[in-house]
Formats: sequence, C-alpha cells, structure tokens
Amino acid sequence: MNRLLLLEDDPNLAKTLVKYLRFHDYEVDWAKNGEEAVDLSYDNRYILYLFDINVPLLNGVDLLSLLREADDFTPTIIISAMIDIESVTKGFMAGADDYLKKPFDPEELLIRIKAKTASLKKSLQYQSYELDIQKETIYFQGEPLFLGKVQKRLFISLMRNYPNPVSYEELILLLDKPSENALRVNIAKLKKLLSIEIKNIRGVGYKLT
Repeated sequence: MNRLLLLEDDPNLAKTLVKYLRFHDYEVDWAKNGEEAVDLSYDNRYILYLFDINVPLLNGVDLLSLLREADDFTPTIIISAMIDIESVTKGFMAGADDYLKKPFDPEELLIRIKAKTASLKKSLQYQSYELDIQKETIYFQGEPLFLGKVQKRLFISLMRNYPNPVSYEELILLLDKPSENALRVNIAKLKKLLSIEIKNIRGVGYKLT
C-alpha cells in the first residue's frame, strides 16, 4: 500500500502533485482543509502525510499535533511557504519528520517521500527475486536462495539501491579481499549465477537493470 494524504488548499499545486505522485505509483487522497484531513486520517491508513500549514479550518501544524496526541505517528512532511525559523521550529516540535519549503521541485519531494518510507518496507522485489529486509534473506520465486557470503552481500546492496547504482567504493568494501579486480570477478559471477543484468556505470558503480 503506497497511500498518501495530501493537505493543500492551492488547487493548482495539489492537482500537480497528485498527478505526479500517482504517475510514480502512489495513491493520493487530497484534503482541501484541515477538517477534511482529520476525517480522512481517521478513516484510512496512510504511509505518509504531506501537510501544508496555512490551510482553512485547521492548520497543518495544529492538525499534526492532534494526530500525534492520538498516537498517530505516521511519517509527516510539511510543505509550506512559511520559511521563517519560528514556523519551521513549530513544525518539527509538532512532530514533523521533514520540512520542505515552497516552491519546490516535485522530484525533490519524491526523493524525500522515498527516504521517509523506505524503513516501512518489509521486502524488496527485483524480477523474480525478493529480499526480506529485516532477515536479509533472499528468495527466488518464493523459495530461499542460497548464495556465498560475498555474492549475497553484493546482491543485497544492489537490490536495496535498485534502480539506482551502488558506488564502486561501497561495493568493494563488501569483499573479503577488497580490490577493483575482485569486484569485477564477483559481479561477473553474480550475473552468471543468477542470470541477471548488472550494468557498469562508468565512473560511478554498478546497478541492476
């Protein structure tokens, strides 16, 4: 479930964000005022809240305070044009996990959403492979996959960062005998063993494709 609650009274911005986030596979409920957001938060479960501050009926900071008092600790990002230190401080004191100042690039918001919700995921999927994040167990088509410890470390790192690359430096540290040649050999073994594509991004690192 990738469902978000957006509290925003600017219809143009709200519609833009809803469209953008839905394109990136998030379900978004849009509340135009604080009371609508209260009702939606009580009736539904969300992985994250996006709250503007200056909205009708009940502002975003007061709403967040009420939710925290009701033991609702859903991760919350405040998006606001109020950028003075007092407003930012009030947001964090109310229980915000992040504060994004308007105007902002929707891509930056997406990055922050992913960062705040990554820890909520129990597993990661790549093709027919699944990683249980807590147990660090890899499954292939539902069955446990047994790899050597080095190949397992490399594959887990690549899966955790998919579809982004992992730097050479980070991957080399996962080897028993760190070296660039050893990394190339182990990546080649992993590709052959699992029949997967691992791309070398010149000057950066490796990524699953």
